[in-house]
Amino acid sequence: MNFLTALFTTPFLYMSLLAGIASSISSGIIGSYVVVKRIVFISGSIAHSVLGGMGFCVWLKRLYNLEWLSPLHGAIFAALLSAMIIGWIHLKYREREDTVIASIWSTGMAVGVIFISITPGYNVELMNYLFGNILWVTKSDLVMLFALDVIAITIAFLLHQKFLAICFDEQQAKLQNLSVNTLYLALLCLIALSVVLLIQVVGAILIIAMLAIPPAIASNFTKRLSHIMIYAIILGFLFSFLGIALSFHLNWPAGATIALIAALFYLVGFSIKKKVLQ
Repeated sequence: MNFLTALFTTPFLYMSLLAGIASSISSGIIGSYVVVKRIVFISGSIAHSVLGGMGFCVWLKRLYNLEWLSPLHGAIFAALLSAMIIGWIHLKYREREDTVIASIWSTGMAVGVIFISITPGYNVELMNYLFGNILWVTKSDLVMLFALDVIAITIAFLLHQKFLAICFDEQQAKLQNLSVNTLYLALLCLIALSVVLLIQVVGAILIIAMLAIPPAIASNFTKRLSHIMIYAIILGFLFSFLGIALSFHLNWPAGATIALIAALFYLVGFSIKKKVLQ
């Protein structure tokens, strides 16, 4: 069957594309801040730490038959908690961010593995979140994804100029009497929300690819942050669409295919930039 035909006749393909749109919007905006401020690996730490929250929710769901409870609920809690811990330790104790990132990364994964091991039954649901399976998106997941999208976009819109200041020059932002610490924590929380959105698409392991690569490609061709955001959103949706289409025809995992296409586009874009500079 042709992919475009299947897209409008098969509900799970249509819903997966909507999930791709939702994730592309917020990740394109927030990912641009991440790339400009050079805190990409913070997103990786948060992404892997959410396994602990998801594992805990699955354990509760199976143990007490809480059908309403979703791994995404645990992901939101764990992502926000990890972001606040990273920010608090960095700001209060002036620890190197890479040390804090490694600690959060390993702790979240360890907690997740423990809960997976003590949860009865085969935890294929968690494996899909870990490695990504956009084709598993449900209607309730979509509602949550777009709600998170609205929150992330609204906050980013209201605080854009202030985020811009702390991304490029924190010292200058302090001289302007901006609350740099509060803005830094707010930015980390937005990263956490974007991480939760992207977990649905490519999974925790490949999340850095979709959060960082579209803005990184866009930054090769423009230095204006607003333009980077727009291009990153378009690229994110393009990667999602091509990834879903290719995985449909080749029977590959959708999340891994999306991440692979993003990486290939990055290599091509980097090569084009080098030739232009030469």
